Amino acid sequence: MRREVVTGEPRGSRRRAPAHTPARSEISEQTSVGATYVRALMRSQLRAALWALAVLALVVGALPLAFLVPGVVSGPLVWLALGLLVYPVMWLIARWYVTRAERNEADFTGLVTDPAEAPGSRVADA
Repeated sequence: MRREVVTGEPRGSRRRAPAHTPARSEISEQTSVGATYVRALMRSQLRAALWALAVLALVVGALPLAFLVPGVVSGPLVWLALGLLVYPVMWLIARWYVTRAERNEADFTGLVTDPAEAPGSRVADA
């Protein structure tokens, strides 16, 4: 009985994707469609940044007003809020912003990349 060795691409590997997907070429060639893609990403990133800034301005910016209201809050409590409690609030706002920015970029990447290039894609295994 004669043995034959079959050489080829292993089943788990992915096929090589084309060098440029249409959306990528639109962006790299700086066409109006590519500019629209990039502008949409920039707009969504700006919107997230403005929301984070607005929440920060409202929450943290309103804390000094506690000094102006007589008798509502005692002195040491206001200083505690200004000195210590502000940082977890700022951290939460920053964490939300980073998560939102990463999601915007992932959505943009999903729009621009070929489905065969996506990690864990089964399209290329066919």
